[in-house]
Amino acid sequence: MTSLMNPTTPGTTPGTTPDIRLVVLDMAGTTVADGGLVEEAFAAAARHLGAEPADMLDYVRATMGESKISVFRHLFGEEAKAQDANKAFEAAYADLVDGGRVAALPGARETIETLKSQGRTVVLTTGFARTTQDAILAALGWQDLADLTLCPADAGGRGRPYPDMVLTAFLRTAVADDVRQVAVVGDTSYDMLSGVRAGAGLVAGVLTGAHGADALRAAGAGQVLDGVGQLPGVLA
Repeated sequence: MTSLMNPTTPGTTPGTTPDIRLVVLDMAGTTVADGGLVEEAFAAAARHLGAEPADMLDYVRATMGESKISVFRHLFGEEAKAQDANKAFEAAYADLVDGGRVAALPGARETIETLKSQGRTVVLTTGFARTTQDAILAALGWQDLADLTLCPADAGGRGRPYPDMVLTAFLRTAVADDVRQVAVVGDTSYDMLSGVRAGAGLVAGVLTGAHGADALRAAGAGQVLDGVGQLPGVLA
């Protein structure tokens, strides 16, 4: 088996197979269909603060994958306003989840099950708060699907593009001897940056979410897949 893991080069090279023991998967846009729910919930949060959502949507789209509280801090400046907006966002998103508006992307559950059958440990990560993440997992019946689930608060409060959630997954699972035995997979530039900064051996983007192939590659994706369902084949 040819190893792609180069001590100085993050990402991966087409045609090679990494020795991956830990797979860190994003949720919304990667394994969970977004369907515009983030933008809907953001619009509700902006209106809650008396702001015009249309004036801020470009920034929201550009920063998909980042911790939501960080986005609100940038947009509203004051910490109190950011916290208020974040609470309104989480409440609006929870209502959408409760309304049956959340669904798994095709093949996502099967992909996670296949990765685990290959002997790999799977961790699901998100930029949402824990309450929202748990609501999504419950709605999908995924509470016991992954080996571990993480949100920014579980990693000291810093979400993507920081590497903290990836490194927390590495430390908590203790299944890999080297960060180059970690794969990071997501649909946004911030997912890619977090994987690169963590030193992951495989950083892969998927085209089922927020950002396109060029943006994903520019942020460090070594491979770009049509969807997460292709991942087991890449790693097999």
